[in-house]
Amino acid sequence: MTASIFDTHQAVRRLEAAGIETRQAEAIISEMRDAAGADRGELVTRSELYRALWIQGAGIIAILTALRFLPI
Repeated sequence: MTASIFDTHQAVRRLEAAGIETRQAEAIISEMRDAAGADRGELVTRSELYRALWIQGAGIIAILTALRFLPI
């Protein structure tokens, strides 16, 4: 994974140009910077997500198949 550079000063200037006050723009960018630095160990990879969804789908199919053969 390549690291990308986020220019906080430029982001604040863009928010100001969009009509957001300087203090608010700085607070928004500060929160974005903190969120981007969050523990990446807790993030889910795409392959982990696909695997979990596949397992969930297989479980749903198994339940529907079992319900189909229940005597009602």
